[in-house]
Order: sequence, then structure tokens, then C-alpha cells
Amino acid sequence: MLKFKKAGDFEDVIYERSGYVARITLNRPDTMNTGVKDFGKALATVEAADDIKVLIIRGAGRALAAGAPLNEVGFVYGWKEPKHGEKAPKTPLRHRLKFDRSVFWEQALKMLFFPKITIVQAHGYLLGASMDMYLGCDFIVGAEDCKFGEIEVRLGIPNLTITPLMILRCGLTRAMDLCLTGRMIDGKEAERIGLINRAVPADKLEEEVNRYAEGFARFPRDGIAMGKASKQVVCDIMGITAGMTNSWMMHTMQTNIHFEDDEFNFFKARRDMGVRDAIHARNKFYELLDK
Repeated sequence: MLKFKKAGDFEDVIYERSGYVARITLNRPDTMNTGVKDFGKALATVEAADDIKVLIIRGAGRALAAGAPLNEVGFVYGWKEPKHGEKAPKTPLRHRLKFDRSVFWEQALKMLFFPKITIVQAHGYLLGASMDMYLGCDFIVGAEDCKFGEIEVRLGIPNLTITPLMILRCGLTRAMDLCLTGRMIDGKEAERIGLINRAVPADKLEEEVNRYAEGFARFPRDGIAMGKASKQVVCDIMGITAGMTNSWMMHTMQTNIHFEDDEFNFFKARRDMGVRDAIHARNKFYELLDK
């Protein structure tokens, strides 16, 4: 039985170890684990430890991770929110490309080709950019009542979030459904369509994840390394890596989106209403797609 002990100090993640297994817990429950800063540092610690074979990624509080922090969207580029009657100032293209390359390419590739076996433990919500990143992991176990979805398409970017990896997981038809509607599905449906590997009752989630982690940790270290190298070659051959290049460039392009007067502009709504009310207004605007 795995018995984890704290193995390092980080600001907003908890890093623990149990034998050959490491566990990173995203620890910003107040934001549903969006905007976690030290995740990359914790990953580097795991990667550097030659005796770690398996990494579990989970979240504290109500969710694993609820996507991009909508209170930060746009501002991360240095964008300044205009006042009423002012025209939104443009941020330099190079700033947007630099940020998006780091998040939607470098970090995504880090997860896809991480040298340890990666297990995602999903409860509550796994949404948007967070879901996109963790789809690159090796094994995803979700609670049956966990909600999965590409909700960020409702910022006005239908289909922009579709990737070769998502299509390979659940097929083009279902990937189009998720990336056009932005609707959320539960863990049972996510398993049924192949988006995740297993769906289990919420009260059995940690037990099941630990069982798989213990089993995977019995593989030899060299065998795991060879398998991960093979995964990278296959992803290159199938165009998944190139698809990630498309993702970060398309994300930068969508930051220039123009909204007509009768189209929902989340950024304008956020300015006028605040983040929470803007999210409710967005969901109301797109409620026809939830049926």
C-alpha cells in the first residue's frame, strides 16, 4: 500500500513520494487549481529523480483543474483593460507568441513526453486548457461524476481547441462535438467515448489510482524509458507533435478575434460585470448547446 510523505516545498503544489511513486497535488483550491505556478518546478524535481517510475497528478479541493484562470485571460500578455468608450489597446504580437509557445507548446510537450509513467487522477472538474494538457498523459482515471469539457470554446473559438491527440482518443465526431459545443460530459461518458482510460466511483478514485501506480511501478526503469521514447517516435510519425505547434499558434491568432455587436464578448462582459457574472452570462448565451 502506498504511503506518501512530503518530499519538497513548493508554493502552490504538494510534492510527495512513496517508494518508486511520486505525487503532485495542485494546491490552489480557491481557484479550482487554475493558475498554479510551481507545477513546472515540481515536474523538474520528479524528472531529475532517477528512482521515480510513476507520477500521479491530482488536485486539492473541489476539482483537479478547471482550465485557464478567466480573471487572467488577456492580462498575461500585458494587455490593459480599456475603460468604457476606449478602444482596447493591442499588445505586441511577439509577447503573445512567447507566452503561448511556453504554455501551449513547451508545457504540453513536457506532459506528452514526460519520462515517467503519468497517471491523472480527475475529480470534480477537468476543463479547457487543463484537460488539453492532461490528455497527453499516459493514463487518466476519473471519478464517474467528474465533469470534462472544452468550455473555453465559449470565449468565441469553436473548434480551435481540437487536436490530433483528442481525435485519436475519442474520434473526430466526438472531438468535434466537444470542441464545437463546449458542453461538459461526466466521467462515465468520457470513458465510454475513449477520452479517459477509466471511470470509477468517486469514493474509490484514490484507491484505484494508487493500485495502478503500484502496478506500473513494477516495470523496470529501462523498460519505462524505452516505452516513453517509443511513444515520442510514434507521436512524431502520426503528426501529434505538429498538431501541438498548430495549437499554440492558433491560440495567439484567436487573441485578435473581432466580435460583432450581437456576439457575446466575454472580455467586455468581464469588464462590465466581473468574472463570476461574466461566466454566468456566457453560459446563458450558449445554453442551447447544452441540450
